[in-house]
Amino acid sequence: MSELRDLYQQVILDHNKKPRNFRVLAGANRTAEGYNPLCGDEITLYLSVEDGVIKDAAFQGKGCAISKASASMMTDGVIGKPVDEAEALFHRVHAMLTGDVGASGNTSGDGLGKLAVFGGVREFPSRIKCATLPWHTLRAALSGAGEPVSTE
Repeated sequence: MSELRDLYQQVILDHNKKPRNFRVLAGANRTAEGYNPLCGDEITLYLSVEDGVIKDAAFQGKGCAISKASASMMTDGVIGKPVDEAEALFHRVHAMLTGDVGASGNTSGDGLGKLAVFGGVREFPSRIKCATLPWHTLRAALSGAGEPVSTE
């Protein structure tokens, strides 16, 4: 189990050091801002949605390793997905991170692929908001919410 935890930490650190999709997305037709006042994480998410499909996703911002890695892996995970699948993915990741079964019916992270690396974050309650901030920002961008998202 220790080897698996080490691998997960390496994946998170890699996405923090070399975040994927870290840029302004020219032509984005959906955007949202998110903020975690507890640790200062800030994210601006850019989406290009066409015919109900997320064609491209990008983000910019600053924050801790978990927040940046979560945004990096989230953008990778939603590109090419229909909006309703991205919404379902939000619920599954949120359930895994918070332990709240809710709409997903599952807290194990099964079927999440690489996103399952964030399952260990649940052991550190103060870091859960770091990992969920990009996901809440995604929901705000998809819904067209005009107000910045806050973890509080």
